[in-house]
Amino acid sequence: MLQAPTLKFLKSLSKNNNKPWFDEHRSEYQEAKEDYESVVQQILDGLCKQDPAIAGLQVKDCTFRIYKDVRFSKDKTPYKTNMGAAFSPGGRKTPRPGYYFHLEPGGNSFAGGGLWMPDAAVLKKVRQEIDYNFEEFQQIISNKEFIRYFGKIEGESLKTAPQGYQPDNPAIAYLKLKSFTVWHHIPDEAALQPALVREILKIFSVMQPFVKFLDRALDTE
Repeated sequence: MLQAPTLKFLKSLSKNNNKPWFDEHRSEYQEAKEDYESVVQQILDGLCKQDPAIAGLQVKDCTFRIYKDVRFSKDKTPYKTNMGAAFSPGGRKTPRPGYYFHLEPGGNSFAGGGLWMPDAAVLKKVRQEIDYNFEEFQQIISNKEFIRYFGKIEGESLKTAPQGYQPDNPAIAYLKLKSFTVWHHIPDEAALQPALVREILKIFSVMQPFVKFLDRALDTE
């Protein structure tokens, strides 16, 4: 479970997103970072048993820095007001599908995953996999547990059919997607409960067939 001061720090940071305040509260940030990383380690330990492809990852391979890259952003606040960790074969920088835990107070925390905004070559492979194996894909996303936890696949969609596919293709709603992600909301109070890691691992287990289907597509030529 996470400690209450971790959420408190992130809430305060969202109201004081500037370097002088951050420097003054750096020790609180360090404690919050260590707390979050402790939970990430517990998630890793459990996830490696569920999905051997994750084995070998370390916490540092999964967690994102709190410092923002503001070079090309209109928002020049220097820090993220959340903590995030991506669990994919090869770590957070890999283009492969995976799992994600996002901590952001104010009701914005979630556990999710899939494939977010892949490049054109990867997207082409995923669309082909869905087109060729649509019945299998439908079975995965229509599973009762999948629907209970995630509802539906989220992702920006094209307005027209992608090149090479007809508008009447049975899978067209999914072939038009640019991302393939799902997520399950985690309330602030749930993030502070002892069952947090167990619940995240359950969410990831329900998501795993979906992640594996997407990942399989990347191995096709």
